[in-house]
Amino acid sequence: MSERRCKWICLFTLVASLPLVAVPRLMAEESRYVFNRAPLAAKQYCELPLGAIQPEGWLRDELERMSQGMTGHLDEWYPEVCGPRNAWLGGDGDTWERGPYWIDGLYPLAKLLEDDALDAKAMKWIEWTLANQRPDGQIGPRTLRKEDRTQPPPAGVQIHKPDDWWPRMVMLKILQQHYLATGDQRVLECLDRYFRYQLKELPNRPLHDPQNPRSGSWWAAQRGGDNLMIVLWFYNITGEQYLLDLAELLSEQTVPVASWFGPGVDNVIRFRGDQGPALHCVNVAQMMKTPVIRWQLDQSQQRLDAVENGFADLRVFHGQPHGLFGGDEGLHGDGPDRGSELCTAVEMMFSLEKMFEITGNPMFGDRLERVAYNALPTQATDDYRGRQYFQQTNQVQVTEGERDFFNDGGERQVYGLLNGYPCCTCNMHQGWPKFAQHLWMASRDNGLAAIAYAPSTVTAQVADGQTATLKMETGYPFEEVVSITVSVSEPTVFPLNLRIPGWAAAARVEVNGEPTGKPNAGCMHEVAREWKDGDVVTLILPMDLRTSQWFARGVAIERGPLVYALDVGEAWSEVERARPDGVPDTAMHRGYIEVRPTSPWNYALPERVVQDPQQHIEVVQGEVPNRNPWTREAAPVHLVTKGIRLPYWTLNRNSAAVPPLSSAPRPKDAQEEEITLIPYGATTVRTAVFPWVK
Repeated sequence: MSERRCKWICLFTLVASLPLVAVPRLMAEESRYVFNRAPLAAKQYCELPLGAIQPEGWLRDELERMSQGMTGHLDEWYPEVCGPRNAWLGGDGDTWERGPYWIDGLYPLAKLLEDDALDAKAMKWIEWTLANQRPDGQIGPRTLRKEDRTQPPPAGVQIHKPDDWWPRMVMLKILQQHYLATGDQRVLECLDRYFRYQLKELPNRPLHDPQNPRSGSWWAAQRGGDNLMIVLWFYNITGEQYLLDLAELLSEQTVPVASWFGPGVDNVIRFRGDQGPALHCVNVAQMMKTPVIRWQLDQSQQRLDAVENGFADLRVFHGQPHGLFGGDEGLHGDGPDRGSELCTAVEMMFSLEKMFEITGNPMFGDRLERVAYNALPTQATDDYRGRQYFQQTNQVQVTEGERDFFNDGGERQVYGLLNGYPCCTCNMHQGWPKFAQHLWMASRDNGLAAIAYAPSTVTAQVADGQTATLKMETGYPFEEVVSITVSVSEPTVFPLNLRIPGWAAAARVEVNGEPTGKPNAGCMHEVAREWKDGDVVTLILPMDLRTSQWFARGVAIERGPLVYALDVGEAWSEVERARPDGVPDTAMHRGYIEVRPTSPWNYALPERVVQDPQQHIEVVQGEVPNRNPWTREAAPVHLVTKGIRLPYWTLNRNSAAVPPLSSAPRPKDAQEEEITLIPYGATTVRTAVFPWVK
């Protein structure tokens, strides 16, 4: 075991069970994990310290490619914002969210890979924040007067409202991660001073008040749940009562998400998004967790019900099979030509991770895997030198050109470094690292829980202080079997909780080849026993083929957590542009990539395939590689079935026209052809919502 891993295990024994006296410090070692203390609602699970989980196999390869691409090099490839002139490094440049966004993904990536060079890059931002806290407790950039500037601000920077609350919410998440990874006491001191400052300032300078020029921004009020989340975590560490007062104040100043998402005609209109201003797609992804975070304070069932109602409304009015919703940038309906923003994917994943941790509801784990294993892989190039601002469910070409997006600009869909808005360039990096960090959690009964399934190893304390290492070996999400090998120095009793997906009706669990209990779909299955070194848990999740219905009664083909899409041939081309001085040729800067189809995309499915996919679709299972499986060439699973081309289904404004209402007219003399489907996340051009014909 490496020295770093030992340090992380030692951190498990730190706790905050006694109130602070003057400067916050951990005072005792009575608990290994930070669960909720009264009066907050008890929660079943909690996040493990950063570094306790090590990604393996294809997941580690994903993180390594991120480190070699823009995640590891954004300060070099986007220096006007992520370079030394950023105000979060004490410079005279950008004061907004983009620098902290990058570090919010870079820091956990560095810890997961044990990469000292990446860690040093992230620590510059953390050290500056800790060292430059103001006497009143405020953190972050200062307002720089024009007369204090020695040169014009960098091109493209955002320096409005330097004291806005919103960008600081991102830095709060970074400081929390740093504490979870290192136990750095300076974080506790900094947060204590900052939260006391917020309690004093927010009454006169609220998150957002259009009539108050000193207030924060619309973004701060929409995303106040992120601030509240860290305040409650800090309360669990310190027990300081003023934090509960601050939590109430933040809740009052955050938009009333539970009311917005609850049932009622007004809320249906809000979710329809076609009457008045539409909800912003990324705000929706972030605010989904706000009622759940707030629920910890009052345990109001109305808040949990509102979240489920919100998900149901999103599905009805804007749902897309990849797990997100039409939102480009406003909510924009369920047509498969609608865009979905990359920031939405990573923020929804983080929300679902936190929602599961608080409630223990396995449905949030199902939703998490749906986004992670479908929407996320396709929205960045394999080398992480380019990303899409918007993806489409039926994405039959990736080109410059106007589309029917709410926020259009001609380059919203191509792969590049800055095309669209640069928020996604900086925010995309939290997706995979935080997913890896939340694969496992500690359970309140001194055990461990598997939240999502991917190759990984977790080392943590269980029972009355023993150390256990659990190694998960699996070809999931492409294969049905998950194997977990237990390593303990002596026989140890603790519970292991396994999430059984809602689609896995015939799931089985075995220990050393012997069945144990009857797992129910959509539940957490507990295996509590005395574990011996070398015990093997086998989870079998049969992946029957199924269909789901979407726009115009079209269907998507699903197997396990994966959606499958038509395998369309691809022709990639790069549109060159001049790079700014100082930016290396290795960066994809200013230029962008287009992808065009080289084979037909306009297929419908015969009705018999839709009615009985298990009978009429052949599953061709290949080996799951240790390296990137999210490519056409490496996709481990292919589905072979029949399709019928619809010549009248063509392009509209550079996108696939919306599919005809099913059952669609069968073309005269139409012949069935063999077609192949591959995992949605392995595609670039594709059809994923199919019309069907009788």
